[in-house]
Amino acid sequence: MKLKLFLLIFTFAGFVSCKTSQLIHSSTPGNELFKVTILYPNGEGKTFDMDYYERKHMPMVSGFLGENLKFYEIDEGIAGRTPNEKVPYLAVGYFYVSDVAEYNKAIGQNRDAVISDIKNYTNIQPIILISEVKYIGFNKAK
Repeated sequence: MKLKLFLLIFTFAGFVSCKTSQLIHSSTPGNELFKVTILYPNGEGKTFDMDYYERKHMPMVSGFLGENLKFYEIDEGIAGRTPNEKVPYLAVGYFYVSDVAEYNKAIGQNRDAVISDIKNYTNIQPIILISEVKYIGFNKAK
C-alpha cells in the first residue's frame, strides 16, 4: 500500500513538473535565451531564393555558431496584414543562442563567408535585431 501511495505521488509530481516546465522565464539564471532576427524586407525588384537559404546559407551559419546555438527557424512571408497588401518581409531567419558575445565572436570570425554568401540567395540588405527572450508561454486552451 505504501509503495502504491508513493508511486501515485511520484506520478502526480511528474505530471505537475511537466506542465510547469512549459513556461520559461528567461530572466531565471541559467535560462538566458537570446534571439537573433534577420529580416529581409520586400520591395521593388527584391528577390529571395528560399531553397538556397534553407539548404545552404542557414545551415552554414548555424555550423559557425556551434553549441551556443539552441535552434534556428526560417519564416517565408506569404501575406501582409490585408489580402491586397504586399508581404512586408520576403523572409525572416532566427537564431536562438545562449550567449550574445559568443554569437558575435563566431559571426565576426566568419564574417566574410557569411556576407559573401548573401549574393547567392538575395539582393536584399538584411536588417538584424538581437533581443533577449523574456518569456515563452504556451496556449493552455485545448
